[in-house]
Amino acid sequence: MIVEEFGGPEVLRPGSLAEPQPEAHEVVVGVEVAAVNRMDVLRRTGNYHAGGGLPAVLGAEGCGVVVAVGSAVHDLRPGDRVFGSGGRPGWYGERVAVPRSRLAPVPDGLDAGTAAALPVAGVTAWYTLTRLAAVGPGDTVVVFAAASGVGYLAVRLAAHLGARVVAVVGSPAKAAAARAAGAADVVDHSREDAPAAVRRLLGDRGADVVLDLVGGPTFGHALTLAAAGGRVIAVANVALAPTTMDTRDFYPRNVSIHGFQLNGLIALGRLDLPAALAATAALAVEGVLVPHVHEVLPLADAAAAHALLTDGDVVGKLLLRVDG
Repeated sequence: MIVEEFGGPEVLRPGSLAEPQPEAHEVVVGVEVAAVNRMDVLRRTGNYHAGGGLPAVLGAEGCGVVVAVGSAVHDLRPGDRVFGSGGRPGWYGERVAVPRSRLAPVPDGLDAGTAAALPVAGVTAWYTLTRLAAVGPGDTVVVFAAASGVGYLAVRLAAHLGARVVAVVGSPAKAAAARAAGAADVVDHSREDAPAAVRRLLGDRGADVVLDLVGGPTFGHALTLAAAGGRVIAVANVALAPTTMDTRDFYPRNVSIHGFQLNGLIALGRLDLPAALAATAALAVEGVLVPHVHEVLPLADAAAAHALLTDGDVVGKLLLRVDG
């Protein structure tokens, strides 16, 4: 599915490209399942922070079977099932060439759909909560957009780590999903003022960790909700809006602010993606980091998938089945 002009979901159209050939450190994957992400929507509309030219094949992550390897790849062979993120031209197609450093083998017990949903959302939830925030038993964790792909897994993982999770969502259906994922308290911002409601739940102490998956004004609210010595993690700005903040909302309480962007962290050399993929996959096999799959659509319905995600009613992940 090729995007030749920025615009609405309808700009996703079927097309053909030459099959990618592997460079020395690349693996060509026959795609089975691709995941749909907010970054795909931002790229499609021309609003992605990292830009990207046209024409483009979207799709940041997925799962499939190795069909060819480059001359420097010795630990994977055709027929191996792998999952990962990145690559050219993108996962919304039959073939994608991916650096070996951005793939991991799919372990026994993990189906292709679950594996396809982990490289972005799973690694983001795992890294932010276990590495940046060091969440542990007794912590209170607030998750904004708790029924999103990342948010749902963050709720599951934080609860597994022994934290009390306060989930902020946007509908009754998403509230039910967050509770099922392990949230102790749920705030539905479609029905009440979310920051005020969360503040009442937290009391005077505040939250040890606030995970902001929305950005814009929400990040300003996140800073006010953190406890003394708390950690606030900014992962996205899907709000596409600036943040107004008062430094007095965080520096007197020694609040730490962390930014997380997966591709940026990899570019800095601070994330071993295959190891992170293996860790998230192991947690998925254990039943901890199990994505909520909202729907699986055929690749030809990529435009419909984008429309669903834009409408805001999706819980967890949308997947595209590529191999029929």
